[in-house]
Parts: sequence; C-alpha cells; structure tokens
Amino acid sequence: MKKYLIVTYGCHMNKSDSERLASVIEKMGYKSASTINEADLIIVNMCSVRQSAVDRIYGLSQKFKGLRKNKQAIKTILTGCFLKKDFRRFKDFFDFILPVKTLKYWPEILKRKSYFLYLNQRDSQFNEKFDANYLNISPQYSKDFSTFIPISTGCNNLCSYCVVPFTRGPLICRCHKDILKEAENSIKKGVKEVWLLGQNINDYQSPSNSSINFPEILEMINNIPGNFWVRFTSSNPKDFSEELIEKISRCKKITEYLNLPVQSGDDKILKMMNRQYNIKGYKALVKKIRQKIPDISLSTDVIVGFPGETKKQFKNTMKLFKEIKFDMAYISQYSLRPATKAALMQDNVPKKEKERRWKTLTVVLSKTALKNNRKYLKKQVEVLVNEQKKGFLYGKTRTHKTVKIKMPDKTLTSSLIGRFLKVKIIDVLPWGLKGILKSKV
Repeated sequence: MKKYLIVTYGCHMNKSDSERLASVIEKMGYKSASTINEADLIIVNMCSVRQSAVDRIYGLSQKFKGLRKNKQAIKTILTGCFLKKDFRRFKDFFDFILPVKTLKYWPEILKRKSYFLYLNQRDSQFNEKFDANYLNISPQYSKDFSTFIPISTGCNNLCSYCVVPFTRGPLICRCHKDILKEAENSIKKGVKEVWLLGQNINDYQSPSNSSINFPEILEMINNIPGNFWVRFTSSNPKDFSEELIEKISRCKKITEYLNLPVQSGDDKILKMMNRQYNIKGYKALVKKIRQKIPDISLSTDVIVGFPGETKKQFKNTMKLFKEIKFDMAYISQYSLRPATKAALMQDNVPKKEKERRWKTLTVVLSKTALKNNRKYLKKQVEVLVNEQKKGFLYGKTRTHKTVKIKMPDKTLTSSLIGRFLKVKIIDVLPWGLKGILKSKV
C-alpha cells in the first residue's frame, strides 16, 4: 500500500486545503504516512506570504535528494500559494507544481512522470478554466471535533504588501447552500468547533442569492441544532458592518473572539499599505464591538518595518497597542514580496531595527495580555480540549485563550480530547491560563 504525507505551511485556509488534498489522494488508494521517510508521495502545501516560509520549503526540498537515493519511486508535489518566482525556483526540486484549484484533475495529472503548471490567478484565462469548485470536494478532516469550512477564496483588496490576490486570485464566494451542507454534515458527525474561513471573510456574498451576506451565513449556521462553537477569520476593518456586530452579539454559538487586523497604527503607513481605513475609524469600530460584545477577546495582525516606516510612525503603533489593549497580536517583520506594490518601495528599515520594533511591540502586548487574562483568575470557564501533552490537557476557551489543565486522574486524559470541560482557572500568564478540571459539559 502506497503512503502519502502532506506538509502544510501558512494560514487556516492552507490547512483546510490540505484536508481536501488528503481526501483526493486517499481516493487514489494512498494511506497516510506518519513520517516523511515512509512516504511514497510527499505534498508540500506552501505559503508565499512571508519569505521565511518560502525559505523553510527550500530547506525541506533539499531533503528530497537524500530520500530519492533510498526510494527511487518517490513523487513530490508543490501546491498552495506560490508566486512565479517560487515556481521557477522549485521546478528543479519537485516532480509536480500544481495550483490547488486544479485539485479535481490531480488523479489524471499524477499518472504522468512530472507536470508543472503556473498561471497568474488574476488572469481571466486561469479563472475561466479553474474556479472555486475544489472547495466542494469533501474534506478528510484532520480532527474529529474541529473543522475548517472555507466560504470564499481569494481577495479583491490589493493591499500593497500582500501576495494573496496573485497566489489565490480575486474573491470567489461559495454558494451558501454548499456551505450550510458542509456545516450540517460536520455537526451531525459530532464536530464541536466550526471555523469559517476567507481571506476577507466579511466581504462574502452568495453567488446564488445576493441578499445572503456574511452576517446571514453566521446566523444560518448558528441556527443549526447541536452543541458547538462558531469562529471565523479573517476580517478587514473596512468591511466590518454594524449588522455583523449585531449578529455576533445575538447568536449564542458564535464565540467571543475576533481577529481584526490593523497592520499599522499610523495613518500614512496605512495609506501606503492601501488598507482603506484610518486609525480613528479603527478605534471607533473597536469601541462599537466592545459595547455590544463586552466579553470579546480581540487579536490583531501588524507589520513592523514597512518601507518608509519612521520611528515616530512605529511609536504610533505602540500607542495604539497600549490604547486598544489587545489580547493577542500576530506581529510580522516586513519582508519584500515580489509582484506587490510594496516591492517597488525602498525597503529602508534595517533588519536589526525591524527586530527591535518586533521585540518592543511584543513587550507591550505581553503586558496588556497579562492584564486582560487576570480577569479569568478563580473563575470557571468552558474549554474545548484539543490535545494531551505530558499528562496535561490543553484547550481553548470561547475567547480563544489557551488553557493548560491539570488532571486529577491522568488515565482519563485521552478520552476527553474533543470534549467541552468546565475548568477553574488557578493561574494566568500573558499567553495562556492554567486550570483544574471541575466537570464535563
């Protein structure tokens, strides 16, 4: 029996794509391998958003040379989000380079010795031949209790630093009926957590019914019978409507967690990024959200060292962090990405300065995160358990806080993965909570 292994880099969308990749490959007769050494087919689902991710894939591809010496029949595939530059660079290391949107054709393509396909996904030629139909392939879920459901792919925003419009193409939305069907089937199978995904998820509009937007989809899934949570990512502040805030506040299955990328705390940098909102508007939006959803846990994405960012402009980002008091932030050091408008700008912030700004902002974040977490101390919270490590259970609260759970009976731990537990919080840290089991939900 031939075996396959999928190596995934990048965001939730890439992870969701890998579940669909697994479904197609298993229907071809392959079984999952536990290590790269025992795999006959290796699929690398890559991410081009940051140069560091591309560099990791290059290091992994070097390992294939050694594998081929011991196993001549091994096949390697590169898919995911890749640019033309990446395509040229990796042709010498992979047998196949294929856009993920071609997935339904893979059983035929993989009969060949090799095949390389690159088309700019913003070109009409690509989108006439390939569309979002691959999202309707039934996935092979990696977890029984949590599932990713893409409701759209691609993006129309053209932020100046971002390669997504080039690697995934323009926004394409799935029919709401297909989304609901996937959600209903998952929940019937016992899924406890549904993640709705899109590069700009709140720009969703059903292609079969223009009146069904993202707030409507949220409410429809919330109304499916069952005991489960609903989460979503990622949102652009410019498209975050009052209707959406209202739906989140009223729908009980939608958790009190929101990722709201700001990217910079300076208006001039935001304009250079083509983010189409300003800091005054962002702060007003956060205020509205917190008024309607007082228990909301707020995370953000931010880039430090964007071309031309001065020390004063970086201080504006620090000022915003201190004012908003985020629970979590995904802080990136700017790296030049080919094909983007920012690639034409002078990358004039030295690497050491980018690192300094990253560290400085992380210190600010750790202080606000710790302060926010102190409100959980001695309280009882509901936790969805997602893994077991060294006699402890780990899970997430509704507000997406990581909880390390001490168990009174270690023999029970594995049976509780994928279950809701009541946990009393006994200690807090900047990046998580510690608790003891009170009861099963």
